[in-house]
Amino acid sequence: MASNENNTATPNGGGELQRTMTFFPALSTVMGTVIGAGVFFKAASVAQNTGSTSMVMLSWFLGGLISVCAGLTGAELAAAIPETGGMLRYIERAYGKFASFLLGWAQVIIYFPANVAALSIIFGTQFKNLFGLSDGTVVPIAIVAAISIMLINFLGSKAGGMLQSVTLVCKLLPLAAIVIFGLLRQGDVSVSLFPVQAGASAGGFAPALGAGLLATMFAYDGWIHVGNIAGELKNPARDLPRAIAGGILGIMVVYLLVNFAYLRTLPIDQLAGNENASMEVAGRIFGGMGGKIVTIGILISVYGTINGYTMTGMRLPYTMGKEKTLPFSNQLSKLNKNSVPYIAGVLELIIAIIMMLVGGFDMLTDMLIFVIWIFYTLVFIAVIKLRKTEPDLVRPYKVPLYPVIPIIAILGGLFILVMTLLTQFSLAMVGILITAIGIPFYFFMQSKNK
Repeated sequence: MASNENNTATPNGGGELQRTMTFFPALSTVMGTVIGAGVFFKAASVAQNTGSTSMVMLSWFLGGLISVCAGLTGAELAAAIPETGGMLRYIERAYGKFASFLLGWAQVIIYFPANVAALSIIFGTQFKNLFGLSDGTVVPIAIVAAISIMLINFLGSKAGGMLQSVTLVCKLLPLAAIVIFGLLRQGDVSVSLFPVQAGASAGGFAPALGAGLLATMFAYDGWIHVGNIAGELKNPARDLPRAIAGGILGIMVVYLLVNFAYLRTLPIDQLAGNENASMEVAGRIFGGMGGKIVTIGILISVYGTINGYTMTGMRLPYTMGKEKTLPFSNQLSKLNKNSVPYIAGVLELIIAIIMMLVGGFDMLTDMLIFVIWIFYTLVFIAVIKLRKTEPDLVRPYKVPLYPVIPIIAILGGLFILVMTLLTQFSLAMVGILITAIGIPFYFFMQSKNK
């Protein structure tokens, strides 16, 4: 899609997305999309996999370091190719249309709907717990949450960006309260950060670090997808790299402080595998109402995260529809009167609802992380590839310490993929199979367009 997207959009499918977003909504999209269920629900998994306070903190630090290097690397392409579609454009530029289509297919069919579905299930679960409802209400509440967010986004990118900004501020309040009061309060538990070693039940240093790091990656995921709305930023070359790099650094600081507060409040054996750890920590810090306060914070946090994936995710079927690479492309490329690809949004919502009915949180998140990191790693490699094949490409931002930071990002990506194949082979194969199902559709559309 061309980068001259500042024309007035029309609802008949022939218009372009409007450039109305500024830096803070972009920063809010990065931080708001990333900070969500992960910081609350993956802390227990990291503790269980590592078995020690020192390894917990190391896992969160290394996860943030990989994400910072990944963000700084990916931001070079985001600034040089500031077009709606994000990774679709980077992959196509480096590897061609076939690779770009497979990424788009994986995101449309797996990644974005699975994120919306998994997070909506978490929202429904927390809502049920807060109001003491029956287990049968979880999925209906999840569906209502996803539909309500989609309807808000149908009002336009400004409405979605405003919701993202508001929920970001709201979600940081309970996190800030836990950090400030948790660190000022006399700790009940001794936290040892050195020497860094795995717990007795973790199976050794390398397996513990690998499993702990893998568990953090869902919590850090989501930063790159602000590139999907580059075509709606007023100044993408300036604001996009700042939003990605600044957002991830802020997220890493938040995660380290929150988890340190957890470890000072709950013993590692009580934190490990405890999905209610955040509520228990808040209960000890603030008293009986603490758990309910944090639950409300989780609801706001997850709602904002669903919005981030909804707002950016619906742009992908739209972009692929404009390129005539998906069935029913003419419909998917239509915009409503608010310049929103509403039919593409409905498609993503339907797939997400189906996933809510058949899948669980862990299964969906594990599969989507493996699939998306295949393409993340290709993006990191593309930065080096395009430096050689397109040296004259205008790069308003260049990754610092080149090629060290891109190489760290590549090695981090390969580590995640290899560890997933070793520990969750069947799930990884399912993700690859669903991605490969898109291949016949690609050649069918190629033949049809000819």
